[in-house]
Amino acid sequence: MADQNPLADLKPDKTVDARGTSCPGPLLETKKAIATIPVGGVLETISSDAGTNADIPVWAKKMGHEFLGSIEESGYWRVFVRRKK
Repeated sequence: MADQNPLADLKPDKTVDARGTSCPGPLLETKKAIATIPVGGVLETISSDAGTNADIPVWAKKMGHEFLGSIEESGYWRVFVRRKK
């Protein structure tokens, strides 16, 4: 049995479901949503666009947030960011 990703047990403060939207949709939704959660809170973005896995970590670092990682599911990704400021 494979080790379960520890992110799978993470309870996000908010989840953005951006499946079906293409770049830059998931990133724009993430940018809007991060402002609605408390500092220290976790935002989960669900996206079917593979580019989101590259876009969100770069954006998070640039904005001073913490990219926690992502989980690949069947046909989509769950991407986690902790708001740092």
